[in-house]
Amino acid sequence: MKKLLLVIITAITLIGCSSTPKKAVSYPKSHVQNSKFKVGRTVKGRASWYGDYFHGKKTASGEKYNMYNLTAASKTLPFGTIVRVKNLDNGKSVKVKINDRGPYVQGRMIDLSRAAFKKIAPLGAGVLKVEVTILDTSKTFRYKH
Repeated sequence: MKKLLLVIITAITLIGCSSTPKKAVSYPKSHVQNSKFKVGRTVKGRASWYGDYFHGKKTASGEKYNMYNLTAASKTLPFGTIVRVKNLDNGKSVKVKINDRGPYVQGRMIDLSRAAFKKIAPLGAGVLKVEVTILDTSKTFRYKH
C-alpha cells in the first residue's frame, strides 16, 4: 500500500512538473517594416543644428553626443537609421545616423549635429528647408541595451 501511494505521489509530482507545449506567440511587425520607416521614404520639413552645450553628453540612444560626427536627432525615426538630409535651397546633402531625440521646437523635424549642418549650410543659417530620405534601416534599434 505504501509503495502504491509513493508511486501515485511521484507520478502526480512528475506530471505537475512537466511542461505543456507552448503556443507560438505572434509579435507585431518590426517598427522598421512600418511604411512610415521604409527605405526610400522622403519627407520635407525644417532642420536646425545643435552643438557645444550637448557635446559629450549622453544622447537618448545611450551614445555620447559628438558635435563633430555626422548624426542627428529625430522625434520618430528609430535609432541607427541612416538618412540623407538635403538642403532645398542649395541642393547640398549629407548622410547622418539618427542617435538622439528631438528637436523640441515646434515646426522643426530634425536636429543635425554641428558637423552635419555645416556640410550643407553655413552655421549662421540656423534653420533650413530640407528633404529627409531614409537610406538604411538595417541597424536600427529602439533603445540602447
